[in-house]
Amino acid sequence: MKLKITTTLMLCALIAFSSYGQGKSFSYKDGQDPLSGYLAKAKSTKKSIPGVVVIPAWMGVSEHTNHTADQLAALGYHALVADIYGEGKNPKSPTEARELSSYYKNNPVIYQRRIKAAIDELVKQGADPANIAVIGYCFGGTGALEAARGALPVKGVVSFHGGLGKDTTRAHVTIAPKVLVLHGADDPYVPQAQITAFQQEMRAGKADWQMIYYANAVHAFTEPAAGNDNSKGVAYNELAAKRSWEHLTLFLTDLFK
Repeated sequence: MKLKITTTLMLCALIAFSSYGQGKSFSYKDGQDPLSGYLAKAKSTKKSIPGVVVIPAWMGVSEHTNHTADQLAALGYHALVADIYGEGKNPKSPTEARELSSYYKNNPVIYQRRIKAAIDELVKQGADPANIAVIGYCFGGTGALEAARGALPVKGVVSFHGGLGKDTTRAHVTIAPKVLVLHGADDPYVPQAQITAFQQEMRAGKADWQMIYYANAVHAFTEPAAGNDNSKGVAYNELAAKRSWEHLTLFLTDLFK
């Protein structure tokens, strides 16, 4: 019986693995700057296929984001993991990541331009330009919100455990894309003042927005490599990861219907 169960589990894992992994490393450009992302295309005969740009956390393009793109492709979307830093510039340490990500967060127009380059490339690869979404993790979650603030050509944006703040000298603007924020209820890196300011920004921008909190979840709750020690402020939470993925898929279904 034990052998039978083990064999069945191995077969299920093989089937699950074969459902993904259809993507590939992908080179594109922002002007003359070479970028290296990851492209996963839906296996669909439909004429109009929505597209999703995935913005990584501060360490750059990773197995986690690439797997996300594969999952999105399996759901019927073309997906491109955006390279924000540039080809060969992924940080080698958290210190480098902090420096690189801070540059883009402090220069939102440049950040928005890098995101726009990914959107343009995804459209070139066959995604419907009228049906594009941007999602992001941590630093990438901030980027998803910048896509909305910068009036980039997207229908919706989703932030997973992302920073919500912006420079207080920046004026509030109308937020046209739909906004979904998926947030760890115990995230120590996003103070209540930042949450309050973000919600005020959404109201001032007349946005169609949602913010969902996950109990017992801290920063990076979707990232298995983050470990499971909440006291560090960064940890994986299996239930929050599962629920946030379900909320994402519902959002995309509604967005592209």
